[in-house]
Amino acid sequence: MPAAPAYGVSTIGEVFTSAAAALGDARFTNALRLPAAKRVCIVLVDGLGKALLKQRAGHAPFLRSVVAADSEGEHPRTIQAAFPSTTATSLTSLGTGAAPGAHGMLGYDVLDPAQDKVVNLLGNWDAGVDPLNWQPCPTVFEQLDGHIPTATVSLPKFEHSPMTRAALRGSTFLGATSTQARVQLAAQTLAANPTMLMYLYWSELDKAGHAHGTDSPEWEHQLEELDASMKRLAATVPAGTLILLTADHGMVDVPRSARIDFSVFPELVAGVRHTAGEPRMLHLYLEPDAGTAARTALIAAWVDRFGNKAWVLTREQVVEAGYFGEVTAQAAQRIGDVLVLAREPVAFYDLRRVRAQAMEVVGQHGSITKAEREVPLLRIPTTARFTKGKRR
Repeated sequence: MPAAPAYGVSTIGEVFTSAAAALGDARFTNALRLPAAKRVCIVLVDGLGKALLKQRAGHAPFLRSVVAADSEGEHPRTIQAAFPSTTATSLTSLGTGAAPGAHGMLGYDVLDPAQDKVVNLLGNWDAGVDPLNWQPCPTVFEQLDGHIPTATVSLPKFEHSPMTRAALRGSTFLGATSTQARVQLAAQTLAANPTMLMYLYWSELDKAGHAHGTDSPEWEHQLEELDASMKRLAATVPAGTLILLTADHGMVDVPRSARIDFSVFPELVAGVRHTAGEPRMLHLYLEPDAGTAARTALIAAWVDRFGNKAWVLTREQVVEAGYFGEVTAQAAQRIGDVLVLAREPVAFYDLRRVRAQAMEVVGQHGSITKAEREVPLLRIPTTARFTKGKRR
């Protein structure tokens, strides 16, 4: 088994907190050893794993030059996504500085024990789930209120979303649809504030990866767009702005033949009441009266059928390994009795619960493989110069 994410040391959860410390707020710890700054802009590129950036460096000449030149200072160049390596979990760790076991956002969808039903934690929240109660940890933005101005630059549709309320509440939201508009809005807002922590969300690469795969012209085009946009951002923000580029997870292309409907195998769902999670990181929840023998048989069935293609673990094993960090009693109830973590490029679906179209997704993530959990942390140097608040 891979080691657990280094929560508190070098994960996505230390980015905002370290940035706040770099801005001078002594309440936060600069775990990532970021340099002091007056303005910090965190660019979160959904789906940009470290391995992908390295493999496709020819399509990102500006970022390639940043990687080559980013040798100053002590900050790490590689950090880890939260577990599972999925947007809902990593963005909440980013926004709160907390490990998943504390904030409770434990996957794309998970069991809500209070309702005895699976609920979505990303874009289709259940009406019976209050984001503020489900995710109780204060965000970094909330803690900075009244101390340091904060802003979120993202797609307008996310302004009032439950996911934003759960993970990123507390900042001034600035919406813009196109990537060019987002970069321009970010630069203008930073220039208008002598100090600021800004979050800039980039979704386009992840969408291309899911739809077409990371080995596709569409994904390479979006990487080229990102590269050009980061070069433009560096040239238009105030001089001395600390721009950090990171990601919430990496991505693995899964061939159609390896996208498996496990529900057709009776032994893989025997005694299972609910299935949830990601196709590469399943939560399997047993019936309340299922005993140890039923769980042991279920694990044996998965291991027998898929062998080394996946790690099959109990809730206790995953918690003890520290994959979620310290787990609260409330969060523990949301973890499956059995978890299936993809080891090879495979994805598991329960077509009794999800639509068949879900199996058309090419780029996948959620597990704890190196490709999915290692993400870059790049410091992008600014090239702009300002005099009396105006760029020259």
